[in-house]
Amino acid sequence: MAHQFVREPLRAEEADRLANACRSVEERLIIWTLLDTGLRVSELCSLTLDSVQWQQRAIRVTGKAGPYGTRRKQRVVPLSARVRALLEPYFALNDAWFVGTRQAQKIVKRVAGRAKISREVTPHVLRHTWATLALQKGMSLAAVQKILGHDRLTTTAIYLNLTDGHVLEEFEAKW
Repeated sequence: MAHQFVREPLRAEEADRLANACRSVEERLIIWTLLDTGLRVSELCSLTLDSVQWQQRAIRVTGKAGPYGTRRKQRVVPLSARVRALLEPYFALNDAWFVGTRQAQKIVKRVAGRAKISREVTPHVLRHTWATLALQKGMSLAAVQKILGHDRLTTTAIYLNLTDGHVLEEFEAKW
């Protein structure tokens, strides 16, 4: 298997600074949705009113699948309370997402600059941040794999960025 570039996720403190640096509802919609769902930026920007399953508190996403993303498949992504609170009023007035992928990427970079995060922050870094935090909070690797839409567990295992502190903490809790 070819080596895959591993993006460094944001630390919890950096993710909080990023979320708090949002000045508009539009910025919060992008940043908070990416941080709380692990969506790819293309999946975020293709959201429609029909994508949101309000009763199930989930988003139905059509994402890439198969080798090199050559096929498409659907999956369900859980919806956090804070993102639901943003999406409800937005989709009460709109049927589709308001920006394309390039504009969403620029907004993420702008908010990251305002949050004074010195390294590069992209939507994919936020996906990586979500996956790493989900695993650190105790979500199973299989559940994270399903939410992210990965075909292989080895792809999801890339997100296992455990610090020495996490390893020691887990050892103490389980041993």
